Amino acid sequence: MRRGRARLFWPACATALTCAVLVGLGVWQLHRLAEKESLIARIEARAKAPPAPLPDEASWPALRPEAYEYCHVEIEGNFDHAKETLVFRATGGGTTGVNEPGFLVLTPLRLRAGAYVIVNRGFVPAELKDRTTRFAGEISNETRVTGLMRAPETRSFFTPRDDPEKGLFFTSDPISIASRLGLENSAPFLVDADDLTIPGGWPKGGTTELALRNNHLAYALTWFCLAFACLAVFVSFALQRSQPAS
Repeated sequence: MRRGRARLFWPACATALTCAVLVGLGVWQLHRLAEKESLIARIEARAKAPPAPLPDEASWPALRPEAYEYCHVEIEGNFDHAKETLVFRATGGGTTGVNEPGFLVLTPLRLRAGAYVIVNRGFVPAELKDRTTRFAGEISNETRVTGLMRAPETRSFFTPRDDPEKGLFFTSDPISIASRLGLENSAPFLVDADDLTIPGGWPKGGTTELALRNNHLAYALTWFCLAFACLAVFVSFALQRSQPAS
């Protein structure tokens, strides 16, 4: 009997360690679940709030993304359509309902005080890439825009290289775009325009993705189930070892 228990010592240690790690991963996913649910609630509250005035230009350098991301704002100014920049997207996203490749149309909006805010006016399909195909959507007079403040997009290992010479980008980075366009006093954030009525229908606003993926509960249950399965395998193994030889 003692010899049999001795043979189970190391398997028991390995099982205990494995189960501890798996349970720890499950608990970590539950913490991530709480964080994600809090983030989703914050995003929804900000995005669905009535539009507020844009922060004053003097405060822009001190703004932090966590303080302004998805805040619903309103701005007034004049678009400089000649300086629009195209950012590739596989689909329109958000509430656009467009499921084909195309481009976000990022256009500088000159505020009354002289500063610029780069506005993501919305999505256009690939066949409308050229401005000449959608002149009807270019608003020439002073206009009021409502939308969500967004931080610059970060580049991943798989993000293609931008082609500034052609005005083609793969990330919405207002700092890089403003530098290429030679814009002074440009905001370090973007404004994603709401799904507003545009002459000609393009670009189509409302591209912001608000439905964040939240699979942390499923991940937690998976880790807990693996821990239970590991323990069950050990118990089965131990019971087999404890049976007297026939």
